Amino acid sequence: MATPEPPAVPDAPSASDPAANDTIFGRILRGEIPCDQVYADERCLAFRDVAPQAPVHVLVIPRAPIVRLDQAGEEHAGLLGHLLLVAARVARQEGLTGFRTVINSGAEAGQSVFHLHLHVIGGRPLAWPPG
Repeated sequence: MATPEPPAVPDAPSASDPAANDTIFGRILRGEIPCDQVYADERCLAFRDVAPQAPVHVLVIPRAPIVRLDQAGEEHAGLLGHLLLVAARVARQEGLTGFRTVINSGAEAGQSVFHLHLHVIGGRPLAWPPG
């Protein structure tokens, strides 16, 4: 008996594809959808997740339309570092003494919005391994 093939995973748009910025996060960045903002600067935005997985669950997104981490290039090195520093700043601002940062890259890893984003999760004990 043949083993069934896993279901196909849709391809994410590339960063050069106009659809890359036509996500819910693109709409939030354009002000078309409101968010519960906790931090903003010229390079990124941080806001509370609408479906939190912990008492504190904040998303940090770049303003640049990077689809997923593996599509970031050397030219994004400074921005990627900035996103991590903002994640730590948000965690401190939220009073977290321990927290987890998560980046899902690709549908197989659980990425559901194809605009790069970091999850900052805390406020309760977090088990390991995740998933």
